[in-house]
Amino acid sequence: MSSPEVSESLKLAKEYLGKNVEVVMDRPLGSKHPKHGFVYEVNYGYISGTKSADGEELDAYFLGVTEPKESANGRCIAIIHRLNDDDDKCIVVPEGTELTDEEIDALTSFQEQFFKHTIVRE
Repeated sequence: MSSPEVSESLKLAKEYLGKNVEVVMDRPLGSKHPKHGFVYEVNYGYISGTKSADGEELDAYFLGVTEPKESANGRCIAIIHRLNDDDDKCIVVPEGTELTDEEIDALTSFQEQFFKHTIVRE
């Protein structure tokens, strides 16, 4: 069974499903994680003006582009709901882009391989 924090995290993230949002990248494609040293294979950041269960902004992967971005607008098509962590991730893509669950898993596996998760959609 999920902890209450995970449920709250998912509840907050679900508010953004299907909506257009701006993602600010604090880890653009090709940058290194400051503590763990792995390279971000996609653009990663947060949805500005949000608060997640961990007290930080709501994290987001911005998928569907092949160049580093500082910020980008797109649609939240899914959520990576971590079952063993309270830090869910929104999946945001440029308008008109669609990805399967398998494509999302493949694109985010460089980081998500360390967490049990499911992909939640509308």
